[in-house]
Amino acid sequence: MKKVLSFIFVFILFMVRANAVELDISSKNAILYNMDSGEVLYEKDADEKVSIASLTKIMTALVSIENIKDLDSQVVLTADDFKGLVEANAVTAGFTKGEVVTYRDLLYGLLLPSGADAAKALARNIAGSEENFIKMMNEKVGEMNLKNTHFSTVIGLDDDNNYSTAREVALIFKEALKNEDFKTIITTKEYTSSDGKVKFHSTIQSNAKKFEIDVPYILGGKTGTTTDAGLCLATIAKENDVNYMLVTLGALYDKKAPHNIEDAQTIYDYFIENYGNHMIVDKETPFAEIKVKYGTEKTLKLYPTKNITKYLENDYDKNDIKYVYDGREEITAFTKKGEKLGTLEIYYQDDLIDKENIVLTESLQFSIFEFAKENIVIILSIITVLVVIVVFIIKRRK
Repeated sequence: MKKVLSFIFVFILFMVRANAVELDISSKNAILYNMDSGEVLYEKDADEKVSIASLTKIMTALVSIENIKDLDSQVVLTADDFKGLVEANAVTAGFTKGEVVTYRDLLYGLLLPSGADAAKALARNIAGSEENFIKMMNEKVGEMNLKNTHFSTVIGLDDDNNYSTAREVALIFKEALKNEDFKTIITTKEYTSSDGKVKFHSTIQSNAKKFEIDVPYILGGKTGTTTDAGLCLATIAKENDVNYMLVTLGALYDKKAPHNIEDAQTIYDYFIENYGNHMIVDKETPFAEIKVKYGTEKTLKLYPTKNITKYLENDYDKNDIKYVYDGREEITAFTKKGEKLGTLEIYYQDDLIDKENIVLTESLQFSIFEFAKENIVIILSIITVLVVIVVFIIKRRK
């Protein structure tokens, strides 16, 4: 028999509907993930196809890393790696023609200062040409089943055929983060090339410091800026043991402030201040008591098998979680340890959070006194019968 227990804990399960939160940001598109649970915490026009500027280089880095056998092998920069960059007003890492560097150097130059020279050098050395490398990028798009993404450049210059969405940039970013080299690079604040000639700094950290934007929780990421795309940003952050990933596109580009970093601060601060991980099921707290016949203890407390933590509002209430136990309400001292007693379902309102088997986790102590007390009539009857038999036998012998 299913019994909804009166023992109820309250919490508000955080199932933020992506558009429910309205924040004052200049970015036209945004998406925030809880990387621990995979849930989308916030989004704003996350599926609109737009220019993504140098966030393109996240895919450039991903394809590069997947096709480089040894990141410390050397390459030589040529005139082709710098061709057209000045005319396009593209940012460079600071490499020079004829310089001998490693693939690792190029990746740092690609992701920290967003060097277009590093992007072209990677494409040429890996695929033979920028055109061939772009084909590899779009093949990766197909592999990842990204329906609203296409690349026509390894750099991210404005082009009608180079576009994506906040959601799909986040998926590319998430895939790239699976690689430890990529994650190490984007979380590095400062790096000096292997030949000692060039020093790179994190654009995010330097801009945040310059404009006094307090974002200590941002671990790293990638910036992007063009006239059409505006200010773009992809970051990862961690605060209070919660891992976040945020992509913002199309922030105001007026050169007065890094509005993309300001928007990241606005979004992160809101969720850090208002939400967090909370343990809503404690395995040390019993959810029910059942009767024990013939035992030294008359009742047995039942416990959940594990702790359950959820990302919830910090001021969550404690009235909506229910334990539904379907199983035995009485056992005996002869019940064996490990025997299944029933099942426990844990609900928030009508949503099933967890279901687990409840088994006897301890050996029960038998009490002869409790057994006798429970069966006194039977015992007396047996004694009476035995006495009658003994008397009968004695009389017969006489």
